[in-house]
Order: sequence, then C-alpha cells, then structure tokens
Amino acid sequence: MSLIGKEIQSFKAQAYNSGTGEFIEVTDANLKGQWSVVCFYPADFTFVCPTELEDLQNQYETLKSLGVEVYSVSTDTHFTHKAWHDHSEAISKLRYIMIGDPSQTISRNFDVLDEEAGLAQRGTFIIDPDGIVQAAEINADGIGRDASTLVGKIKAAQYVRNNPGEVCPAKWEEGAETLKPSLDLVGKI
Repeated sequence: MSLIGKEIQSFKAQAYNSGTGEFIEVTDANLKGQWSVVCFYPADFTFVCPTELEDLQNQYETLKSLGVEVYSVSTDTHFTHKAWHDHSEAISKLRYIMIGDPSQTISRNFDVLDEEAGLAQRGTFIIDPDGIVQAAEINADGIGRDASTLVGKIKAAQYVRNNPGEVCPAKWEEGAETLKPSLDLVGKI
C-alpha cells in the first residue's frame, strides 16, 4: 500500500545529531512544521551506504536553503551512528541527524523493513510541513541513490503546495511553465 498522501505514523527514537555531536530524541513531531527528507539505508559500516549519505550531505546546504531538514535512518543504534561518524572519512562530513531504529518501528512505519534481514531498505521520503508523504523512492540494496534529484522534487512539491490547481510536468524546473489540468488539456499534451 502506498504511503503517498498519508500522514506519517508516530514514533520516538534516539539519534545522533552529527551537526552538533550530541545525542537527541527525535519524534514524528520533529518531521512536521517544515519540509523533511527521511533517508533509510541498510546499515552503518557498509559499502554503498556511506556513498549515499555523503552525497546527501553534498546537497544538505541546498536542501536547508529550501527549508528542508534531513534525517537518515537505519536499524543501528545512535551509538553506532556516532562510532561510524567518528571513524569514517565519508560519514564524518555529515551534519544532519542520524536516527537509530533498533526497534525497527520507524522502518516498519515507512514500509521499508526487510523483515528477514532486520534491516531497512534504501527508501527516501519527502514529507511536507503537515507530516504528509509527498514522494517516495525505494531501491534494491545494490542500487545507490542520487541526492541531487531530491532538490528538483522538493521544489516541485513546494510549488504545487503553494499553487493549488497547478501541476509540474516531467523535467520541470523552477520558473518553468506548469500545467493547469482541465477539460481543455485532454488529448492536447
């Protein structure tokens, strides 16, 4: 069942704030009131995961400028996140919040838990300020994600939210023409 258009479920978890070097508590309420990106990955101290998280860090300032907060989530603990941050060249660059999900609650809530492995799949979710999922992408374990695609998706989601009745066509870029669905457009695109 798709999570698109649905409100995120409640959760409470411990996290490592890699920007401040502190342990913090994060709940579903933290993901509301602003745009959020939640990036699930299988495990710390692995191979594809650090490349993805570092790539996400490379987009972090741009995402922050759009009013977006970033959260990464794996079924590791917040302690493991700190140890990884302290020992990995790629992960030491991170400045966003790394949520620990050893109970697997958050991974289940977002329907990305591989029950057999006990690990999260590679899922990326864009959540609006009301806590509603606006976009979701889930990749197989061997397929890394490109964080640069998030910027365009978020700009489109923000545009649609701020301009009811308009939609963004494929490859839409900020400032480009949008569409206003109507009977007049049927069969003309």
